[in-house]
Amino acid sequence: MPISQWWSSLFSALTPDSLAVSTATNAIGAQVQLEGVQKVFQEGEIERTVLNQVSFTFNPGEFVVLLGHSGSGKSTLLNLISGIDQPSAGTVRINGLAITELDERSRTLFRRDHIGFVFQFFNLIPTLTVLENVALPPELAGKSPQAAQREALRLLDQVGLLDRQNTFPDKLSGGQQQRVAIARALVQKPQLVLADEPTGNLDGETGERVLQRLLSLTRDAHKTLIMATHNPEIAQHANRVLRIQDGRLTPVIVHPDALEEAAA
Repeated sequence: MPISQWWSSLFSALTPDSLAVSTATNAIGAQVQLEGVQKVFQEGEIERTVLNQVSFTFNPGEFVVLLGHSGSGKSTLLNLISGIDQPSAGTVRINGLAITELDERSRTLFRRDHIGFVFQFFNLIPTLTVLENVALPPELAGKSPQAAQREALRLLDQVGLLDRQNTFPDKLSGGQQQRVAIARALVQKPQLVLADEPTGNLDGETGERVLQRLLSLTRDAHKTLIMATHNPEIAQHANRVLRIQDGRLTPVIVHPDALEEAAA
């Protein structure tokens, strides 16, 4: 699927037909509750349990890091929280709304209006300029092009890329592309931001600058930030650190030795 179609499928330009979706959340940061969440993948004749009866509450406005080895279930958990995927069992609630009970169309609406997603590989649309990439989510949500561009310019100014608004993504460095992706994730003023290895495709120095920009923008607005990463150094900035292992979610004591072990 072309990336433009894929992106549109995540944030479709739909009109809400349920007040439950349009008014479900009103806090600055979202509370996320996992209640007995299970995710099982069928691989041929074998069932592989990635998440096993996970129950946990992410508090409004906090920054939580998810550590774990590749394939442990970090990305799967973010996809379940965002409503991109559905659990095999259990419930995901965001500010009390059980998004797992919504149909696909309503989940798309909810994600569009309340959740920002930052990906490892940026997922910018190559045929759109920086400004057009950032303005796309509000346009899909029904805002006029002029209003969408105003919001996009505000975010580009905040991430320090206002002077690159007419540039295409392939002319940007990796760090600049990720800053555009952060602006796009925040342009709809979401209450919840999910970040899947946002610095994983960047060198150490660039990754640190991108991380600080993301933390500044989310903390200043008291947004809830949940980040999956392999990098234990990022966990030093978090309010809480969790490890996913053997399908379970467990707290990690925040000191360097414990973080190195949890990320392995």
